[in-house]
Amino acid sequence: MGLWTKEQLRQFIKENKLVTAQDAQNALKDLFAETLQEMLEAEIDTHLGYEKHDVKNKQTTNSRNGKSRKTVMSEYGEQEIAVPRDRQGEFEPLVIKKRYQQDCTAY
Repeated sequence: MGLWTKEQLRQFIKENKLVTAQDAQNALKDLFAETLQEMLEAEIDTHLGYEKHDVKNKQTTNSRNGKSRKTVMSEYGEQEIAVPRDRQGEFEPLVIKKRYQQDCTAY
């Protein structure tokens, strides 16, 4: 079984009005970038120990400090993502490394 059920996949096709293979490629490109972005957001949440805007559970002096733009190369082409930063400069994301050219091409 795949990551999505047939029903979820059909809903994705319908929502994105996929008709051609190029439509599917474009939708997958967007999905890939959105997935990377969500992975980065989950990483910063874990690093800081609280979710964005959840100040009542914040138990650190460190906090979010904006985002840096990064271009990622993949089999879907170049994509811009926003890598979160923390005030103390300690956040080292795993999914997209800082200060390195990132190539997400699968081999």
